[in-house]
Amino acid sequence: MTRLGLAALVALAAVALLVVAGPLLWTIAPETTDPANALLGPGAAHPFGTDELGRDVLSRLLHGGQVTLLVGVAAMLAALLAGVLVGASAGFYGGWTDALLMRLTDAMLAVPAFFLILVVITVVGSSTLTLVLVIGALSWMPVARVAYGETLRWKTAEFVVAAKSLGVSPPRLLVRHILPQAVPSLVVSATLGVAYAILTESAVSYLGLGVQPPTPSWGNMLQRAQRYVFTAPALALYPGAAITLVVLAFNFLGDGLRDALDPRARRHR
Repeated sequence: MTRLGLAALVALAAVALLVVAGPLLWTIAPETTDPANALLGPGAAHPFGTDELGRDVLSRLLHGGQVTLLVGVAAMLAALLAGVLVGASAGFYGGWTDALLMRLTDAMLAVPAFFLILVVITVVGSSTLTLVLVIGALSWMPVARVAYGETLRWKTAEFVVAAKSLGVSPPRLLVRHILPQAVPSLVVSATLGVAYAILTESAVSYLGLGVQPPTPSWGNMLQRAQRYVFTAPALALYPGAAITLVVLAFNFLGDGLRDALDPRARRHR
C-alpha cells in the first residue's frame, strides 16, 4: 500500500478510536444545555467551546461522529449486499437475467440519486435506520457494475471450469469460487462507498431532513452553525473539518488498496 494509503488508514483508525472511546472519557452529555454559557470559546471546561444553546461542542463532535460513521458504514454494507447480488447474478447467469438486471442498474444510474433520497426521506421519515436503508438502496449501482465485471472475468477461468466439470452446483460455484476473486475490487468500491454515504448523510442532515436534533451528527451541526458563521465560525469549522478529513481518508485509502490489491493498475499509472 502507498504511504498516503497507510496515512489514511491511520487517520481513520484514530477517528474511529476517538468517536468510540472519547465519550467514555469525556462524559458531558451532548444534549445538556447551558444558555448562560452559550457561544463560549475554547477553555478548560469546554476545549472546543459551546454552541448557541451552551452545549459542549467536543461532546457533540464525538457523539455526532458515532452517528455519521454508523450511517456511512451501514449504508455501504447495504449497498454492497444489493450490488453484489445484482451484479454477480447478472454476470454469472447471463441471458435474460443479465439483460434485466443490468438494464435496471443503468436505469437507476440515470436517476439523480440525491434528489430521490430527499424525496423518499421527506415521505417516509428521517430516522437513522431510514437514512441507512435509503442511501444503501440508492447507491448500489457502482458496486453492481464492479461485481458484474469481476464475475464475467472469472467465470471462464480454468479453476472455475474445472469445478463446474466436477459437478459443483451453480450457486456454490458463484459463492465459493468466483466471488472470492472479486473481493479486492469490492473492498476498494466499499471504501469509496463509505465516503459517498457520509457525504450524503451530511448533506441531507445539513438540509434538515436527516438526523434530527437533539441527536447530533456532523451534518446537522453544520446546519445549525450556519447562523453563526461570522460570530462563531469555529462551530462550522470543527464538523466541516471532520467530514473533510474522513471523506478524504476513505478516498485515499481506496486508492492505496487499489494499488496494493491490483499491481497491474499500479504499473499502468
